[in-house]
Amino acid sequence: MGTFQAPKGVPDYYPPRSRAFLAVQDALSAPARTAGYDYIELPVFEDTALFERGVGESTDVVSKEMYSFTDRGGRSITLRPEGTAGVMRAVVEHGLDRGQLPVKLWYRGPFFRAERPQQGRYRQLQQVGIEAIGSEDPALDAEVIALGAEAFQRVGLSSVELRMTSLGCSRCRAPYRQRLLEFLAECDLDDETRTRASVNPLRVLDDKRPEVRAQLTKAPHMADALCADCQMHYDEVREYLRILGVQWIEDPRMVRGLDYYTRTTFEFVHPGLGAQSGIGGGGRYDGLMSDIGGADLSGIGFGLGTDRTLLAAEAEDVLIGPSSAVDVIAITVGPQMKPTTVHVVRELRAAGIRADMVFGDRGLKGAMKAANKSGAAFAVIVGAEEVAADTVELKDMGSGEQHTVAQAGLIDALRATGRIGP
Repeated sequence: MGTFQAPKGVPDYYPPRSRAFLAVQDALSAPARTAGYDYIELPVFEDTALFERGVGESTDVVSKEMYSFTDRGGRSITLRPEGTAGVMRAVVEHGLDRGQLPVKLWYRGPFFRAERPQQGRYRQLQQVGIEAIGSEDPALDAEVIALGAEAFQRVGLSSVELRMTSLGCSRCRAPYRQRLLEFLAECDLDDETRTRASVNPLRVLDDKRPEVRAQLTKAPHMADALCADCQMHYDEVREYLRILGVQWIEDPRMVRGLDYYTRTTFEFVHPGLGAQSGIGGGGRYDGLMSDIGGADLSGIGFGLGTDRTLLAAEAEDVLIGPSSAVDVIAITVGPQMKPTTVHVVRELRAAGIRADMVFGDRGLKGAMKAANKSGAAFAVIVGAEEVAADTVELKDMGSGEQHTVAQAGLIDALRATGRIGP
């Protein structure tokens, strides 16, 4: 019998790369936490109808990419392909929309899409997302976009581009939709694409096939058909972004892959990732909550791809995350000294210092070899003489310098180096 492998299109993150993955995830969520967004933990699967109604049946996500199955109770269940619909369901179900507005939430975790696996496009993808629900204030749009831009800066990326447009509202979308349908009627499209256009013609603008894109160069832009209210809203969003120091590129042809987006819509792209250049994006959704049975409240949010952000950091040669799992490694010289070593490690960890010890009854040479492999910055050596004197030997693993330190002063001695936190 052969060995098992991970399912196709599902990446493993294991040491040392997993340290960078966690650091990216923490960096992407840090701006939201600073801005007062509360954490929400969502189910990994939901009622299939939630995504059909909330995401849109004309989207590739719903029509082609969802992992759906029938559970033992005969219910149709889907592994979550995105986060916003689930957040809306939770807000409605638990009455968060009846409290202080806007409701500001952030989340992270895996999402699932049955796509053709390739670099940066996975069947289990990881995201960090935020949602701000219950206010149409353009300043909130600007805040959300700025938090996304700051998130990539926290990772250390310097080549991220923000692309943005407005997709209007139901009032200005209707006449634009008719203009677009008339334009598409003159194009040479296959039957499947024409069917998609009849449900939502904006979906055709998102078609990646060269033969289709070549015919869309003169397609009308939604940004040129905004009603007065949507134009004013978009103008104010851009003014607040200028105040916040956020730069963007106008992209009137942008069409996000989900049907619920209205008005402000944006995407973060990284040129170092080739075809899979999108590393995050989002927008406003003014009818989503009412579509799934809740109050008619507006919202705006984003999803940032943890997988692709890590690939972007690697493409830029950005070092993120600790270089090792521990900062201090303790070594026992003689098995009788092990109780003291265990005590020392416990004290270090209690002080918030990442510490481990060399396990097994090894000689000093073998123990030092293991300590070197750990990547720790410092080694603490516990021998018979040290135990008798209530001291330890503290060794800098980089320089090789070593000196005696009182056990009671070990933590202070480590922090005094300036290389150990907190």
